[in-house]
Amino acid sequence: MTSSHTSPISFVRAPVDAELSRFLERRRAQMLEMGPELAPVLKALEAMLTGGKRLRPAFCYWGWRGAGGGDVPGIYTAAASLEFLQACALIHDDVIDNSDTRRGLPATHRRLADLHSRSGWSGDSDGFGQGAAVLIGDLCLAWCEEMYQASGLPAEALSEGRHPFDLMRTEVMAGQYLDLLAQVRAAESVEESLRVMHYKAAKYTIERPLHLGAALAGRYDGLAPVYSAYGLPLGIAFQLRDDVLGVFGDPEQTGKPAGDDLREGKRTLIVAETLHRAGPAGAAEFRRHLGDPALTLDTVEWMRGLIADSGALDACERRIDDYVAQATSAVESPLIADDARAALSDLIVAATARKH
Repeated sequence: MTSSHTSPISFVRAPVDAELSRFLERRRAQMLEMGPELAPVLKALEAMLTGGKRLRPAFCYWGWRGAGGGDVPGIYTAAASLEFLQACALIHDDVIDNSDTRRGLPATHRRLADLHSRSGWSGDSDGFGQGAAVLIGDLCLAWCEEMYQASGLPAEALSEGRHPFDLMRTEVMAGQYLDLLAQVRAAESVEESLRVMHYKAAKYTIERPLHLGAALAGRYDGLAPVYSAYGLPLGIAFQLRDDVLGVFGDPEQTGKPAGDDLREGKRTLIVAETLHRAGPAGAAEFRRHLGDPALTLDTVEWMRGLIADSGALDACERRIDDYVAQATSAVESPLIADDARAALSDLIVAATARKH
């Protein structure tokens, strides 16, 4: 149980970080035996793992505790393995979106492109950076599996957890593809945006980590519906908050330039709502600027103004409130162990009332 001074994420962060450090230390020696040239790969990977929120391990851990699981070391290791899946998704996502930064630092492909350029190697620096980042992301996916399997939990528990663990990895890749497709199709429907969020964010960030925790504790069948009723609406609310921050967030807090999602042309729900609610002339002008990497701050401000004036921002905030209410109602289920219910309630706030 968390103390009154410890958030459910903070409670999990230190042991999860320690497990990641131990795993990386063992793999460092293995990698450097293959060649000292792999040192920059490890450095890039460590940079990606350092700044995460640890939301997925937190939901996995509290899903386990909500299912009656005890505070044993193996659950932290299994939960920590999800950070490698998250690193894989983010590294590949930054390549797909051609993003320059991640958490205020150079994106992995930019970091490796800079290594190529500084080293004076032949060929295209950007191409090298992208190829290297894809391989590092693949390595993270492999290490996610390896860390989970070697977590030290009983073989029967790991076997029970296999179903949500495998589904989670499939769904996030499928969701990523649906997101990519939405961009090239210039999708503008609210329904399409919600479908992408369902697979790319809601299931992957909250529902499946909770399911994994329940399965590892041997209570998947009993708790999966309860955790879905809590996790799916909360996951969509989490992604909606992320989308709002992608447009209106403070760069000092988000680690990304102001309006970066608008420059990247992300077909988010807030964009779909704006195009649906704005008048024809405003919507046409918004479309013209969306996805322009050279957007000026003045144009970003105009686009923000249209989002707010059209009612799209308020509509997204209302959706967040509605989804939070659904999650809050679901967490009252008596099937959830008492000592986890308060933590899961606190995680609703942590996932939706954030600045980065």
